[in-house]
Amino acid sequence: MIWTTWRQFRGQALVGVIGLALIAAYFRYLGFDIRESYDNYRAQCASLADCGPQLSQFSADYENTLLYLAALLGLIPGLVGMFWGAPLVARELEAGTQRLVWSQSVTRRHWLAVKLALVGLASMVVAGAASLLLTWAASPVDQVADNRFSTILFGARNIAPIAYAAFAFVLGTLIGLLVRRTVPAMALTILAFVVFQFLVPNVIRPHFLPAEHLTMPMTVQAINQARSLGSITGAPVVKGLTVPDAWVTDVSELLTKTGEPLGEGIFNECFTNAPETGTAEGPYGDTAVCLAKHDVHVEVAYQPTSRYWSFQWLESAFYLVLAGLLAGFAFWRLQRRPS
Repeated sequence: MIWTTWRQFRGQALVGVIGLALIAAYFRYLGFDIRESYDNYRAQCASLADCGPQLSQFSADYENTLLYLAALLGLIPGLVGMFWGAPLVARELEAGTQRLVWSQSVTRRHWLAVKLALVGLASMVVAGAASLLLTWAASPVDQVADNRFSTILFGARNIAPIAYAAFAFVLGTLIGLLVRRTVPAMALTILAFVVFQFLVPNVIRPHFLPAEHLTMPMTVQAINQARSLGSITGAPVVKGLTVPDAWVTDVSELLTKTGEPLGEGIFNECFTNAPETGTAEGPYGDTAVCLAKHDVHVEVAYQPTSRYWSFQWLESAFYLVLAGLLAGFAFWRLQRRPS
C-alpha cells in the first residue's frame, strides 16, 4: 500500500521538491544580502551614540519584500491542501479505482491511513522547510523591526506553517471524501482554508492567553501617533496605537477621565472647530490638541512579545488538534459510506 501511494504521489512530490529547491536558492541569496546590508549599517553607526535611525532604515529597505514573501509562502499550506489533499481521495472515488484495493486484503481505514500519513508528512516537510528558510533569511530584519506578531509575518515564520499544512491537507482530503469530485473539492478546500486563515488571527489568536491591560492617556503626541481617528456608530475611536514590545489586540473607544465614553458631540466639535490643517503640528493638528484638552484616554489590551513562542506553540497545537478531529471524522465517514 505504501508503494502504491508513493507511485500515485511521485509526480506531485517532484513538483514539491523542485519548488522547494528554487525557494531555497532564492532565500540563500536573500539571506546573505540581508546580512551584508545589516553589517554595513552597523559599521556606519559604530561611532554614533544611537543606531536607531540607521537600523530603522535597514528594516525599511526590506520591509515590503519580506511582507510579499511572507504572503506568498502563507499560500503554500493552502496550495498543499488544494493540490495534494483534495485530489487524494476524490480522484479515486471519482474514477472508482478504490474498489480494486478494497476488494483485496487492504481495509478502508488502512488505505486512508497510509495516504494521510505519507502525503501528509510530505506536506508538513515542504511547508516547514519553506518557513524555516524564510525565518533564517529574515532573522536580522525581524530582530530590528520586532514585528513578529504581525498577522502575515506570524503565519510565515518558525513552526506555525507546519501545522497549517497538516490542517490544510487533512481538510482537503475530507472535503474530497465528502464531495467525491476533484475540481469542486479543490475549490472548496482553498476557500475554506482562506476563511480559516482570516478568522484565526483576528478572532481566535488574541484569546489564546489572557491579555494584559493598560490605560493610555491620549495626549497630543499619542493621538498624532495613531494610524486613524474617527467616529464609528457614534463611538469616537483611535486605531493603530502601539505599545513597546507588545502586540496590541484591542483598543477601547475614547473615554473621559471618569471612564465614560467621550460624547460624539465633543468629538465632532473638535473636528469642526479645530481642523487638521490648523496651526498645531502632527497628522491631526489642532484636532489632537482639542481632544487632549478633554483629558481623554483609552483602555488597551495587549500581548507582550515575550509570549511569541507560546503563541506559536498554542496556534500550532490548535491547528493540529483540528487536523486530528477532521481525520477522525474522515475515517468514520469512510467506514460508514458505501463504496
